[in-house]
Amino acid sequence: MAEVLIRQKIDGGQRLLAVLIDPDKMSFDDKSSVWQLLGRHRPDLLLVGGSLLTLGDVHQTVTWLKARFDLPVWLFPGNYQHLTPAADALLLLSLVSGRNPEFLISQHVAAAPLIRRMNLAAIPTAYMLVDGGVPTTVSYISNTQPIPANKPDVAVATAMAAELLGMQMIYLEAGSGAANPVPPTMITAVRQAVGLPLIVGGGIRSAQSLENAYLAGADIAVVGTAWEQNPAIIAEMIAVRNKFGN
Repeated sequence: MAEVLIRQKIDGGQRLLAVLIDPDKMSFDDKSSVWQLLGRHRPDLLLVGGSLLTLGDVHQTVTWLKARFDLPVWLFPGNYQHLTPAADALLLLSLVSGRNPEFLISQHVAAAPLIRRMNLAAIPTAYMLVDGGVPTTVSYISNTQPIPANKPDVAVATAMAAELLGMQMIYLEAGSGAANPVPPTMITAVRQAVGLPLIVGGGIRSAQSLENAYLAGADIAVVGTAWEQNPAIIAEMIAVRNKFGN
């Protein structure tokens, strides 16, 4: 299964690159240079989702991607309606950094029957929002406060609690369009505190910020806004990833 192969790569010490594709923001055209670039410079994982998804169609996006790219496609849902059995796996996100029960358990209760019916491989993931320097869509939609960027101890305690609760991955997120990425000191502190695979996203806009995330301990780095604004950056980021055992 796709999630098992990703975990094996992580356990083998590889650093992985995920491209986040928001159906609301992308145009799907076979001849587009965006998709030609993705075909030539292959990341390890495609994430599909977003906080709003008012116009995009998750199912159509996933099936379109899987028909064209031999890459695992995981769901990164904003709510329980953003599900499709066409995906290889689902990041079942619980916003453990917030105190809004809607995104701690309520959405999961609504999603659970659908996940079972679709036979989706669900990966329980502790989603931790970190202050990226500007208000983000996810903090607004979820009505939660991010962890202050200068409080790695709060992030560590939250990640430890998530691990004890049985989560299978940790996702440190500065938010889409963040001015600043998750601080390397916070990534390192969380990496040293828990034994779970660590995903880091938000504010990774350059090859250097990607390398900083890997050096700090990220197992999977996620690029979204930078890819949307400048698809050619994928080549630089693949080159950085390849420095870390790929």
